[in-house]
Amino acid sequence: MGGMIYYYEFWGKRTIINLIQTLYSVPTVLVGLFLFLLISQQGPFGFLKLLFTPTGMIIGQVLLILPLLIGFTITALVGVSTQIKELAISLGASTYQTIITIIKEARYAIMSAVILGFGRAISEVGVAILIGGNIRGFTRTFTTAISLETSRGNLVLSIALGFILLSLSLIINFLLNYLQGKD
Repeated sequence: MGGMIYYYEFWGKRTIINLIQTLYSVPTVLVGLFLFLLISQQGPFGFLKLLFTPTGMIIGQVLLILPLLIGFTITALVGVSTQIKELAISLGASTYQTIITIIKEARYAIMSAVILGFGRAISEVGVAILIGGNIRGFTRTFTTAISLETSRGNLVLSIALGFILLSLSLIINFLLNYLQGKD
Protein backbone atom coordinates (compact mmCIF):
# COMPACT_ATOMS: atom_id res chain seq x y z
CA MET A 1 0.00 0.00 0.00
CA GLY A 2 2.85 2.35 0.83
CA GLY A 3 4.40 1.62 -2.56
CA MET A 4 1.17 2.40 -4.37
CA ILE A 5 0.61 5.64 -2.47
CA TYR A 6 4.21 6.68 -3.14
CA TYR A 7 4.19 5.78 -6.82
CA TYR A 8 0.90 7.27 -8.00
CA GLU A 9 -0.07 10.93 -8.05
CA PHE A 10 -3.71 11.56 -7.17
CA TRP A 11 -5.93 14.20 -5.64
CA GLY A 12 -5.79 14.07 -1.82
CA LYS A 13 -2.49 12.20 -1.64
CA ARG A 14 -0.95 14.68 0.81
CA THR A 15 -4.09 14.52 2.99
CA ILE A 16 -3.94 10.71 3.08
CA ILE A 17 -0.26 10.81 4.04
CA ASN A 18 -1.03 13.34 6.80
CA LEU A 19 -3.83 11.10 8.09
CA ILE A 20 -1.53 8.07 8.08
CA GLN A 21 1.13 10.03 9.97
CA THR A 22 -1.46 11.23 12.49
CA LEU A 23 -2.38 7.61 13.16
CA TYR A 24 1.24 6.85 14.19
CA SER A 25 0.41 8.12 17.63
CA VAL A 26 -3.17 6.94 18.05
CA PRO A 27 -3.59 5.57 21.58
CA THR A 28 -3.90 1.80 21.56
CA VAL A 29 -6.93 1.99 23.82
CA LEU A 30 -8.66 4.18 21.22
CA VAL A 31 -8.04 1.56 18.52
CA GLY A 32 -9.40 -1.03 20.96
CA LEU A 33 -12.50 1.07 21.64
CA PHE A 34 -13.14 1.66 17.92
CA LEU A 35 -12.82 -2.04 17.16
CA PHE A 36 -14.90 -2.94 20.23
CA LEU A 37 -17.74 -0.77 18.93
CA LEU A 38 -17.52 -2.50 15.56
CA ILE A 39 -17.39 -6.12 16.73
CA SER A 40 -19.42 -6.11 19.93
CA GLN A 41 -22.87 -7.74 19.71
CA GLN A 42 -24.51 -4.36 19.07
CA GLY A 43 -21.90 -3.39 16.46
CA PRO A 44 -22.23 -3.82 12.70
CA PHE A 45 -19.84 -6.80 12.74
CA GLY A 46 -21.10 -8.37 15.95
CA PHE A 47 -22.45 -11.35 14.04
CA LEU A 48 -18.83 -12.41 13.37
CA LYS A 49 -18.35 -13.05 17.11
CA LEU A 50 -14.78 -11.71 17.15
CA LEU A 51 -14.93 -10.02 20.56
CA PHE A 52 -12.75 -11.75 23.17
CA THR A 53 -11.03 -13.91 20.56
CA PRO A 54 -7.45 -14.12 19.33
CA THR A 55 -8.70 -13.30 15.82
CA GLY A 56 -10.23 -10.05 17.08
CA MET A 57 -6.95 -9.22 18.81
CA ILE A 58 -5.01 -9.83 15.60
CA ILE A 59 -7.34 -7.51 13.70
CA GLY A 60 -6.73 -4.87 16.38
CA GLN A 61 -2.97 -5.29 16.14
CA VAL A 62 -3.11 -4.96 12.35
CA LEU A 63 -5.15 -1.76 12.66
CA LEU A 64 -2.61 -0.48 15.15
CA ILE A 65 0.56 -1.10 13.14
CA LEU A 66 -0.73 -0.63 9.58
CA PRO A 67 -0.31 3.18 9.63
CA LEU A 68 3.29 2.77 10.81
CA LEU A 69 4.13 0.26 8.11
CA ILE A 70 2.45 2.23 5.33
CA GLY A 71 3.76 5.62 6.43
CA PHE A 72 7.35 4.58 7.02
CA THR A 73 7.34 2.65 3.74
CA ILE A 74 6.29 5.83 1.93
CA THR A 75 9.04 7.77 3.74
CA ALA A 76 11.60 5.09 2.86
CA LEU A 77 10.60 5.14 -0.80
CA VAL A 78 10.78 8.93 -0.98
CA GLY A 79 14.41 8.58 0.10
CA VAL A 80 15.27 6.46 -2.95
CA SER A 81 16.86 8.37 -5.80
CA THR A 82 14.43 9.25 -8.59
CA GLN A 83 17.09 7.98 -10.99
CA ILE A 84 16.28 4.41 -9.88
CA LYS A 85 12.63 4.88 -10.85
CA GLU A 86 13.55 6.53 -14.15
CA LEU A 87 16.08 3.79 -14.97
CA ALA A 88 13.57 1.02 -14.27
CA ILE A 89 10.97 2.71 -16.48
CA SER A 90 13.49 3.35 -19.27
CA LEU A 91 14.44 -0.35 -19.21
CA GLY A 92 10.80 -1.23 -19.83
CA ALA A 93 9.75 -2.20 -16.32
CA SER A 94 6.02 -2.32 -15.65
CA THR A 95 4.52 -0.22 -12.86
CA TYR A 96 4.60 -3.24 -10.56
CA GLN A 97 8.24 -4.05 -11.45
CA THR A 98 9.23 -0.43 -10.92
CA ILE A 99 7.61 -0.35 -7.47
CA ILE A 100 9.35 -3.62 -6.53
CA THR A 101 12.70 -2.24 -7.73
CA ILE A 102 12.26 0.89 -5.63
CA ILE A 103 11.20 -1.20 -2.62
CA LYS A 104 14.35 -3.32 -2.98
CA GLU A 105 16.43 -0.15 -2.89
CA ALA A 106 14.68 0.95 0.31
CA ARG A 107 14.59 -2.49 1.95
CA TYR A 108 16.70 -1.51 4.99
CA ALA A 109 14.46 1.42 5.86
CA ILE A 110 11.38 -0.72 5.23
CA MET A 111 12.76 -3.43 7.53
CA SER A 112 13.17 -0.72 10.17
CA ALA A 113 9.46 0.03 9.74
CA VAL A 114 8.67 -3.66 10.25
CA ILE A 115 10.79 -3.71 13.43
CA LEU A 116 9.02 -0.57 14.67
CA GLY A 117 5.61 -2.12 13.92
CA PHE A 118 6.61 -5.28 15.75
CA GLY A 119 7.71 -3.21 18.73
CA ARG A 120 4.40 -1.37 18.82
CA ALA A 121 2.42 -4.60 18.59
CA ILE A 122 4.40 -6.53 21.19
CA SER A 123 4.25 -3.71 23.73
CA GLU A 124 0.62 -2.65 23.55
CA VAL A 125 -2.05 -3.31 26.18
CA GLY A 126 -5.16 -1.35 25.10
CA VAL A 127 -6.32 -3.48 22.18
CA ALA A 128 -5.37 -6.69 23.97
CA ILE A 129 -7.50 -5.92 27.02
CA LEU A 130 -10.50 -4.35 25.29
CA ILE A 131 -10.76 -6.86 22.44
CA GLY A 132 -9.20 -9.95 24.04
CA GLY A 133 -10.62 -9.53 27.51
CA ASN A 134 -7.44 -10.85 29.17
CA ILE A 135 -8.93 -14.36 29.43
CA ARG A 136 -6.47 -16.73 31.08
CA GLY A 137 -5.22 -19.40 28.71
CA PHE A 138 -7.03 -17.90 25.72
CA THR A 139 -6.44 -14.18 25.12
CA ARG A 140 -4.01 -13.17 27.88
CA THR A 141 -0.78 -11.71 26.52
CA PHE A 142 2.48 -10.88 28.25
CA THR A 143 1.55 -7.20 28.50
CA THR A 144 -1.93 -7.83 29.90
CA ALA A 145 -0.52 -10.40 32.33
CA ILE A 146 2.07 -7.85 33.50
CA SER A 147 -0.68 -5.28 34.04
CA LEU A 148 -2.86 -7.78 35.90
CA GLU A 149 -0.09 -9.09 38.14
CA THR A 150 1.11 -5.58 38.94
CA SER A 151 -2.42 -4.58 39.99
CA ARG A 152 -2.50 -7.67 42.21
CA GLY A 153 0.79 -6.59 43.82
CA ASN A 154 2.72 -9.53 42.39
CA LEU A 155 5.72 -7.48 41.31
CA VAL A 156 8.15 -10.41 41.15
CA LEU A 157 6.01 -12.17 38.52
CA SER A 158 5.44 -8.88 36.68
CA ILE A 159 9.18 -8.27 36.48
CA ALA A 160 9.83 -11.85 35.38
CA LEU A 161 7.21 -11.59 32.63
CA GLY A 162 8.68 -8.24 31.58
CA PHE A 163 12.13 -9.79 31.37
CA ILE A 164 10.80 -12.67 29.24
CA LEU A 165 8.98 -10.23 26.95
CA LEU A 166 12.06 -8.06 26.58
CA SER A 167 14.20 -11.14 25.89
CA LEU A 168 11.80 -12.34 23.18
CA SER A 169 11.84 -8.88 21.62
CA LEU A 170 15.63 -8.83 21.67
CA ILE A 171 15.87 -12.29 20.04
CA ILE A 172 13.35 -11.38 17.33
CA ASN A 173 15.09 -8.07 16.63
CA PHE A 174 18.46 -9.80 16.38
CA LEU A 175 16.92 -12.29 13.96
CA LEU A 176 15.34 -9.55 11.83
CA ASN A 177 18.60 -7.58 11.77
CA TYR A 178 20.49 -10.75 10.81
CA LEU A 179 18.07 -11.43 7.97
CA GLN A 180 18.28 -7.80 6.88
CA GLY A 181 22.06 -8.08 6.64
CA LYS A 182 21.93 -11.17 4.40
CA ASP A 183 21.99 -10.06 0.78
